Amino acid sequence: MKYFLVVAAYVLSFCDAAPTLDKRASSPTVTLPYATVVGSSSLGVDSFKGIPYAQPPVGQLRLKPPRSITKSLGTVQATGNPRACPQFYEQTNTNALPQDAIAKLLNTPLAQGVTDTGEDCLTINVQRPSTATASSKLPVLFWIYGGGFEFGSTQNYDASELITTSVVEGKPIIYVAVNYRLGGFGFLPGRKILADGSANLGLLDQRLGLQWVADNIAKFGGDPTKVTIWGESAGSISVFDQMALYNGNNVYKGQPLFRAAIMDSGSIVPADPVDCPKSEVVYNTVVKNAGCAGASDTLVCLRTIDYTTYLNAANSVPGIFGYNSVALSYLPRPDGTVLTQSPEILVQNGQYAKVPFIIGDQEDEGTLFSLTQSNITTTDQLVTYLHDIFFHDATTAQIQALVATYPDNPSAGSPFRTGPLNEIYPQYKRLAAILGDLTFTLTRRKFLSVTSSVAPSVPSWSYLASYDYGTPVIGTFHASDTPQAYGQTPGIPSVSIQSYYLSFIYALNPNVGTVGLTPWPQWSVGRQLLNFNALTNTLLADDFRGTSYAFIAANTASLHV
Repeated sequence: MKYFLVVAAYVLSFCDAAPTLDKRASSPTVTLPYATVVGSSSLGVDSFKGIPYAQPPVGQLRLKPPRSITKSLGTVQATGNPRACPQFYEQTNTNALPQDAIAKLLNTPLAQGVTDTGEDCLTINVQRPSTATASSKLPVLFWIYGGGFEFGSTQNYDASELITTSVVEGKPIIYVAVNYRLGGFGFLPGRKILADGSANLGLLDQRLGLQWVADNIAKFGGDPTKVTIWGESAGSISVFDQMALYNGNNVYKGQPLFRAAIMDSGSIVPADPVDCPKSEVVYNTVVKNAGCAGASDTLVCLRTIDYTTYLNAANSVPGIFGYNSVALSYLPRPDGTVLTQSPEILVQNGQYAKVPFIIGDQEDEGTLFSLTQSNITTTDQLVTYLHDIFFHDATTAQIQALVATYPDNPSAGSPFRTGPLNEIYPQYKRLAAILGDLTFTLTRRKFLSVTSSVAPSVPSWSYLASYDYGTPVIGTFHASDTPQAYGQTPGIPSVSIQSYYLSFIYALNPNVGTVGLTPWPQWSVGRQLLNFNALTNTLLADDFRGTSYAFIAANTASLHV
């Protein structure tokens, strides 16, 4: 556990290092139909942080789809740090110490207040070049943060450096970041939730944020017809989910909500329905720990209890920082209406918005998620873990076959290309390779293979990042790309990623205007990845771990979480 908490703090510290913007005497002001928004300005960047885009999801609106704002808010001072939605860092109501004590501390009103966290959190950030006006019509980059659908917020991301770079390169952009509900507030599953029409609320928050952009971004200088949606980890998975919502219908008031997508570490996550047996266990656990088990209507009870009681109850199931790792309690699940089927089925059926996209991974996606399972020391224990925690629909024979495609040899595991080094417990590197491939890397290849077949005329590009090769234990780990993309770690990888992305945002092609950089071929042409390294970029064939890929591709239906 100590390894995970240390690394998690290390990762999050990158984002917390973003600069604070100071107000100037003449604050930028934008008038919206429902509010006058006052922002701040510094070093050529205007920032409007914490603009409400929905009614507060509190009281009887808790665990309900988001609602648009229908009354005037007067003047909104969008100059501070926005409130984060309730976070899920540690599981409560466990026998594990000190995890339970830490979780209870994090869920107290004092800790929530210090981090400015609460239910009234549905806000949007907008940042722009200070030279932008209502007639600028700049392309828009819409950011969806990651955090395993359990933690994260717009508090942790400032795009000032990225916007400055966009101006220097002659490709100025408007940046938007959306807060959405997480954990048991945004993705509570169960039969009651499905019957109430209140599934996948976090995805609906994101969709309402996109509609807000369509209605309002022109007043900030953005072009609502030139929106690129961008996310990392759970945010990247959310990007595809936005492509697949309502069977691929992304039209609002006669216009598409976005025209392109960037997915950093995440695409399709095969998932069982909102009312599956695992979902019922999660719902019943929350109900029990909320003190609502005896209520005539348990969902009504969850809406009426006080915030802290519900927060502790929602966080009483296994979380991403614990032993269950990425076998998430809370994640988007098919509900028949918003997300009509499991994502891999929607892709196969062509039921998604077919827009140009970039997608890629870090070389060692699974290391962060394999730090807490040190009791797994044999192949049999690894098979049992994957079967009992992750894939209830798979047979033991299937899990054994999957595991057999990964040699029981540290030299074959992740961090990759490090020989026998970094094996902090028996099976660590093997488990890291499996979880990284299943959740991100080889699933990405399957996603690209299907989209290239279903919509061959729609261009896509893919990458693998290796710039942190040699980092002990975790390698080029999950989320190590975020500081690169935001320009917080100066160097060749950051310059390359920003340049490719800005070109894509402008021209729907990462190669347009990227002078001096390696030409990036479309994935369908030769199935090559752009490999980001510390000092150079090269091309890499997307055919590694072919035996494992073949098994995963052939058995996806049994590998639902």
